[in-house]
Amino acid sequence: MTEKQESALACFGRGLNCSQAVVSVFCEEYGLDKTTALKLACGLGGGFRSGEVCGAVSGAILIIGLKDGQGTAEDTVSKASCYAKTEEFIKAFKQKHDTILCREIIGFDISTEEGKKLSQDKSIFRAKCDEVVRSAVCLLEDSGY
Repeated sequence: MTEKQESALACFGRGLNCSQAVVSVFCEEYGLDKTTALKLACGLGGGFRSGEVCGAVSGAILIIGLKDGQGTAEDTVSKASCYAKTEEFIKAFKQKHDTILCREIIGFDISTEEGKKLSQDKSIFRAKCDEVVRSAVCLLEDSGY
């Protein structure tokens, strides 16, 4: 396991959400201070708090955008590159996990009170999300981030 993977898992274990854990290990390298990055990624955990797109995926896409994204309306080359890299990441993530949806990865719909409670009672975030966080960081590293 790489240093970034270990660091992301440590952040997740300390109470940061999946998106924050992924963003935290890359943000400063691409010019974004950690406090701002953590705030930016906070609402993305748990699939936008509703079991939608996995927070680790969202965090990884934030990093792709931070490094390769479009900074001005005229910069269509960076926009196209960022879109392509985002699509590549999603494809690779789906190959490993079959989906990018949080509720499908964890097996519970956390947009409902019952789903939230069941996922907490079964410690599902520790059981499933450690691997997803590590995987998102690994995929970014494999892509040169």
